[in-house]
Amino acid sequence: MTTEEGARTLALGRAAQELELRREEFRLAVQMGLVRTVPGSSPGVPGGAGGSGTRGATGTPGGRLRVDRREIDRLRAAPDFPGGLRERVRAVGTTEAAELLSVTPDRFTKLARTGHFSPVRFYLNRYRAVVWLYLAGELCEFALAHPSLLTGRLPQNVRDLIEAGEDCRPRNWRARRLGLLLRATEDPWVRAAAIASLLDPVQLAEVVDDPYERAYLDRLRPEPPSGRTESAAALEIMDRMLLADDPDEILWHRMSLSLALDEAREDRPAPRPDRATGLASTFAATDRPPGPAALTRAPGRRTGRGLLDRLRRR
Repeated sequence: MTTEEGARTLALGRAAQELELRREEFRLAVQMGLVRTVPGSSPGVPGGAGGSGTRGATGTPGGRLRVDRREIDRLRAAPDFPGGLRERVRAVGTTEAAELLSVTPDRFTKLARTGHFSPVRFYLNRYRAVVWLYLAGELCEFALAHPSLLTGRLPQNVRDLIEAGEDCRPRNWRARRLGLLLRATEDPWVRAAAIASLLDPVQLAEVVDDPYERAYLDRLRPEPPSGRTESAAALEIMDRMLLADDPDEILWHRMSLSLALDEAREDRPAPRPDRATGLASTFAATDRPPGPAALTRAPGRRTGRGLLDRLRRR
């Protein structure tokens, strides 16, 4: 990091302090786009074109993200600062969420299990049980839009899903997290890596048969959610939550990854061993391989939106 960069940008921890947000609140604010970040330089590499392969805050090789001081000033100048920003990232558990909606915790859980609310994050309590958290603002919006679901007998379709043991919370959380990851980058390989992170190794190998591409996707894999623990049992639970487990969900992500790879390959090839040295090239996600083999993005070619359009057509 240069002296000039240090003067005009802040590390994420310092930015969280300036915005009077706790660590998880700040992380969520960044993911939701409420706090805009800028890429930092890689250690020892001018301009952040990291060659070390160190995974940064976004899961891409190179320097970690930072926050421009002007962004801090913009947010602090808001008339409702700091309460307004903190309220937009306020996440609540089942008990508090039920109080917000004026329903029982049991009724809230049934609505959450049947997909009426999407969790924004989760953690494991001391009993290694998954505790889901929801955005308070979204719950209030739901209450205004669907008051009939908060009183009286639940609809028959909801009761049927409950009796069948349906629980949409893990899948909805994964879908939400993937959406945040995809919106956070324009790099096609990083986007493909975000989708690949939802598939187990067997599923991934069936979609991506090139070992160098799989290795590159693994290097660009997004950081796991916060709150990870060293407990083997807890790690197993956390890892299970990160992987798609429903057949329809798996099929959707396999199709999405296949299309995302098409776009990534058009943008640039995955790094491969250099024939002269036997060492793999380690250019950063925003770099291009040197020489005539470099590929550039054609004007007007499809990005993430084109990917979604192609999925809908399929």
